[in-house]
Amino acid sequence: MDKNNHQNENNGFDAEEMTVELELEDGSSVTCAIVTILTVSDQDYIVLLPLDEEGENEDGEVWFYRYSENPNDPNEEPVLDYIDDDDEYETVADAFDEYLDSAEFDELMDDEG
Repeated sequence: MDKNNHQNENNGFDAEEMTVELELEDGSSVTCAIVTILTVSDQDYIVLLPLDEEGENEDGEVWFYRYSENPNDPNEEPVLDYIDDDDEYETVADAFDEYLDSAEFDELMDDEG
C-alpha cells in the first residue's frame, strides 16, 4: 500500500489527500483516497473512495475495510481485511453515515463563523 499526498481539486476535496494503491482480487489495482478511519466496537475500519484515472469519483461509492496496524512496528504497512459479514458491514455503513452527518454539521458551523 503506497501512501501519496497529492492535490486534486476535481473531486470535492480541497485539502491534500492521503491515497492508497489497492490491489483487487483480479490482479488489477485502483488508487483510493482515504476518507477517514472509523472505530466501531473497538475495531478500526478504513473508508476508501476509489478514484478513476483522472483522480475523480463520479458515483460517490465508498469502500469499507477492516483496518489494523502493528502497534509494535509503526513502519509496517497497515492491513486491510474484507468485511464479509452483512451485519458488520451495515454497522460500519451506519457509523460512516453518522460521520458524514457530523462533518456536514461542522462544515455548516464553519461557514457561519
